[in-house]
Amino acid sequence: MKEIERQLEIIKENTVDVIEESELKRKLERSISTGKPLRIKYGIDPTSPEIHLGHMVLIRKLRKFQQLGHKVLFLIGDFTARIGDPTGRNETRPILSKEEIKKNLNTYVDQVSKVLDVDKAEFVFNGNWLSILSLEEFIKIASCFTIAQILERDDFSARYKSGKAIYLHEFMYPLLQGYDSVVLESDIEIGATEQKFNLLAGRALQEFFGQEKQVVITMPILVGTDGKMKMSKSYKNHIPVSTTPDDMFGKIMSIQDALMESYARLLTDIDIERFKVLIEQDPRQAKAVLAKEIVSQFFTRQEAEKAEMAFDRVFKQKQIPENIPLIEIPFSKTKQRKLNIVDLLFLAGLVVSKSEAKRLIQQNAVKVDGRTITDINAEIEPDEKVFKVGKRKFGKIKIV
Repeated sequence: MKEIERQLEIIKENTVDVIEESELKRKLERSISTGKPLRIKYGIDPTSPEIHLGHMVLIRKLRKFQQLGHKVLFLIGDFTARIGDPTGRNETRPILSKEEIKKNLNTYVDQVSKVLDVDKAEFVFNGNWLSILSLEEFIKIASCFTIAQILERDDFSARYKSGKAIYLHEFMYPLLQGYDSVVLESDIEIGATEQKFNLLAGRALQEFFGQEKQVVITMPILVGTDGKMKMSKSYKNHIPVSTTPDDMFGKIMSIQDALMESYARLLTDIDIERFKVLIEQDPRQAKAVLAKEIVSQFFTRQEAEKAEMAFDRVFKQKQIPENIPLIEIPFSKTKQRKLNIVDLLFLAGLVVSKSEAKRLIQQNAVKVDGRTITDINAEIEPDEKVFKVGKRKFGKIKIV
């Protein structure tokens, strides 16, 4: 049947695993013949207020499912976030409070809506069922797995061998994520490759509870701006969705050339073969095309073009940006008009820490009105002077 093959081709694009493809074909055949959409589950824990481009690899795949007529179940793990997903971690995550979780998830729908049709998606919260789960029911869930199975996970195995603590609540995480699939009766669950164990737990529990097993689809992990680790706020190598067009454009322009093809494949609909030719001919132009294409998805084409012009103004023409934000620091915080440069950069939010400010000054990466600052003990009266920090951060600082 041509429609099955068409959908299968779209679904499999850029995937790593499809477990099992034969089951997926059967589900698609049934969906097409009955007109009943498949239920596609994707879960995210609100451990941070920001969704970044790494999340968008999966959210773009959800959009493809929507375009094929299927139902997206966007699961927000307001309960599991309080445990903390141990996947890929070499240490225990801190347990978040309800207040922290609530604050983080308030921005999620707006950020997701930049790619997903939120009106056609169903947002569900696993606290609705996990918070009332009885001990008897949880013991029943736990009886589906052995300790040996859970210790086979690479992250747990590495921590166990190195003598690092693994807490009992961390063992519970994949069980609870798997139980979400039972409650939602999901047909397909998608996640990053590192989530494979948790996704398979859903298959095991659905079978245990007498349901048809979900198909598991894994997607590649997007490497962050450091070119080494997966994109994550924890690693400070992420590109947030809720940033400015200029910032997003600049951060994409900073990625290593070797990452361009994977960014294009996973975050855009660019013709990859033509793009690969452009990379060989003119890597800088290829990266600009990539940056403009990605920025356009989250803002407008016009804003993406303005971001490119602003970037070129600074990096090609060696000029300062036209619109430099004015950063006002209350006098009550400083008690004086002249401040140490390290304290000034930190109070203005141009660096995340004083140690970063010192490092950048020592690398000659801080300028005030075009003059390079080399002394970490320099005293400066800001008075709306233009501060340049690193390659892309600009600000006029004023004490008010």
